[in-house]
Amino acid sequence: MAIKQQRLKGEKKDRVSFWLRLVLLAAFFAAGVILGRVLSDRAPEGTAAELAKYLTGYFSLEQTEELSAKSILSALLIYFRYPLLAFLFGLVAAGIVLLPVLSAAFGFFLSFSVCCFTAAFGQSGVLLALSAIGIRCFVTMPCFFYLAVPSMERAWMLAGASFSKGKRLSRPAYSSNLWLRLGIASALLLAGSMAELFLTPFLLHLALSKILSL
Repeated sequence: MAIKQQRLKGEKKDRVSFWLRLVLLAAFFAAGVILGRVLSDRAPEGTAAELAKYLTGYFSLEQTEELSAKSILSALLIYFRYPLLAFLFGLVAAGIVLLPVLSAAFGFFLSFSVCCFTAAFGQSGVLLALSAIGIRCFVTMPCFFYLAVPSMERAWMLAGASFSKGKRLSRPAYSSNLWLRLGIASALLLAGSMAELFLTPFLLHLALSKILSL
């Protein structure tokens, strides 16, 4: 009975720890979103016009070229960068600082990108942003937090062990569950990057047709 009660207390403690880490990372992500929104208002006045000109030129190009190795690698990089960094930062004690910073950077650049679309096209920019990066956000954001939250726990464990002069960890920092999570996230990110290559140009084409009336 005592062992069962101790196990239940441990599970409850793990749940509380999980939500605390999730809230912490989500708070930094939200702070990055807010900062991106604020700084987007201070972008040069010609930014909106340049973006509109670029998208207009992109729309007018004939999309007849087959997928190149460069475009595939670019899509993989865009999809894997934040989730993979979240995983790697969990392997070092410095991750307790790097992970919140990474979460804020993720939120900042996402918000800044969307705000640039809205600056160039007004409210219609929201539709354009969804067409351009909607699939990416739908896949990368869950994968990021799916890897970042347990990475935060491992980073805390490693930091605690390093400051305890070689004190042994209470449980393995690199369990099989760690690699299982990475495998699941990688499969989702790979599928998302392929969807990006095949679906996003079509969605962007539809959005630009409506917005630019071409």
